[in-house]
Amino acid sequence: MLVRVRPGAELSGAEREFAECLGVLPTTGLALLDVPIGESGGTRRVGAVIFTPTGLTVLEVFGFQRRQSGILTAVPGKPWLISDSPLDLEEREAGDLADRVEQSAYAVRAALERGLRDPGHVCGATVLVPFRGVVVRPARTTLRPGLDVVVGNAADATELRIYLENFAKGPRTWTADGVLGACRELGAGEAVPPRAELLAAGFDQSPEQQRPSVIPPPVVPRVAPTPREPHRHHRSTTWAIILVALLGLFVVVGVVATALIRDDGDIGEPVAPSATSTPAPASSTRPPACFPLQPDC
Repeated sequence: MLVRVRPGAELSGAEREFAECLGVLPTTGLALLDVPIGESGGTRRVGAVIFTPTGLTVLEVFGFQRRQSGILTAVPGKPWLISDSPLDLEEREAGDLADRVEQSAYAVRAALERGLRDPGHVCGATVLVPFRGVVVRPARTTLRPGLDVVVGNAADATELRIYLENFAKGPRTWTADGVLGACRELGAGEAVPPRAELLAAGFDQSPEQQRPSVIPPPVVPRVAPTPREPHRHHRSTTWAIILVALLGLFVVVGVVATALIRDDGDIGEPVAPSATSTPAPASSTRPPACFPLQPDC
């Protein structure tokens, strides 16, 4: 995770250890520490503003005055306890820790909205940084949806890492350009990293700036091939075949017509019977009657 501290900021021991924890986390994000937010009544100092690709969270970091270990009891509106003992924090006048985180989250949201940016849901958390080697449990508890308490230091940053990776589940809405614009609205100034560094850390480009790395070749329309003119020899052969076929057709038609004319002429001239011819009597054609043993019969 990228960690940036405002130039000239005076961090407490707990905040310096918190920055060390963030710097070794394998999480895509940008953490701005000691962010001054301008308000109508002056300037409010916010402990940390963290951008991840899926959300925005505001953190307030508190360290202990002495070694305290045991069971953490965190209830909104009541003093927080560790094993029935009040928290002994470095910042004596911290007041209600939950209210302080809510006010910081509201200030960040209002600053972004004044810059005509929609930050979406802004989460918040109180980070308690105990002395190294001290065990405080539970290491994470939820006061209400969007408001948590996380315990962690450089020696035990497991719950802190889990919180930062899962506090806002959803689509990747914070791009590199969106983070840069929000940092300018918050007045981060010189603490804002360059765009290339945000892209290298894992933030996405804006959708309108995403272009294909390889330009496809232009599409050339296909042109149908022009039919070739047939050869002169082929045309001559074709016409010769057509003429021969027509001549043969005329010959066949002439032969058929001649045959029909001849047939019609033979049918129209009847043959007259001969006047001299006499039909032979029917009896001349009968053989003579012969008797038995008659010669020449």
